[in-house]
Amino acid sequence: MIEIMTFSPITQRRIAQFKANRRGYFSLWAFIALFIIAMLSNFIANDKPLLVRYDGAMYFPVLQSYAETVFGGDFETEAEYRDPFVTEQIRAKGWMIWPPIRFSYDTINYDLPVPAPAPPSAENIFGTDDQGRDVAARVLYGFRISVLFGLILTLISSIVGVAAGAVQGYYGGKLDLAMQRLIEIWASMPSLYILIIFSSIFIPGFWTLLLILLLFSWVSLVDVVRAEFLRARNFDYVRAAHALGVSNPVIIKRHVLPNAMVATLTYMPFILTGSITALTSLDFLGLGLPPGSPSLGELLAQGKNNLQAPWLGIAAFVSLALMLTLLTFIGEAVRDAFDPRKAKI
Repeated sequence: MIEIMTFSPITQRRIAQFKANRRGYFSLWAFIALFIIAMLSNFIANDKPLLVRYDGAMYFPVLQSYAETVFGGDFETEAEYRDPFVTEQIRAKGWMIWPPIRFSYDTINYDLPVPAPAPPSAENIFGTDDQGRDVAARVLYGFRISVLFGLILTLISSIVGVAAGAVQGYYGGKLDLAMQRLIEIWASMPSLYILIIFSSIFIPGFWTLLLILLLFSWVSLVDVVRAEFLRARNFDYVRAAHALGVSNPVIIKRHVLPNAMVATLTYMPFILTGSITALTSLDFLGLGLPPGSPSLGELLAQGKNNLQAPWLGIAAFVSLALMLTLLTFIGEAVRDAFDPRKAKI
């Protein structure tokens, strides 16, 4: 017998409040759709065919590498499917199915009719950047990296921030006082300048930037969680659990933490927005991801340096504006969902 999952009345009320905010509700579905499209970037924008039929056999170049000799070539290196020779060899004994955009984020179009950056055309629908790379492909891959980076950073910083706030608020006393003074000193430091210094010292990379930004992003949740724990630790059910001999870790996890998670969930969309903005800022300054990586910030910098090519700045601006606007609307809807003053009657 399959049990149908049911939600508590409070959860049902929060879901109803979230759906009542039509702007946030539709923004959530729009963001999910864009995120799925971005996660499928390899199948939408790639310089390798999705499927190749050659001499009666089926090949999947987008998933696996094949040597040129497999298709009748002379070299043992990976086949260059945009090469006219390889194309003719395959078409002589089969066919290819290409993705909608025949360029990856690092593919250089050497057949441009004008010097790069080239304007939008049938081949490059959003034009190319100053190195001849397809802008549409770089926007897709850049969107994916930005969202994944923001989600990972938000998750880790939330765990660290909630843990620090829980320890402060639950135990209080001198421990709370000492940690609060340290956090105030750490939060008062010029984080942007420190991030720039660290980014210029260490070799840039996805995980390196993640660790650098984590140094400051976790602080934003500490005060909220600390206040919830300071309030909840004096509740009767917490005192009763103490009297029954329940350990402090169990009380924190089962009885106090669920109350603090309400405030945490309302802040998470805005932390995600700030994480994406921080990565874009570092990429714009040239201190972010390694050169050649698909980056919306790097595309913005190209737009600034190539004012004669407005499609560069427009593509990056529209992508970032759409992403951050959707996340802001989702955050507002989540905040309304957990606000008891806006309960539907």
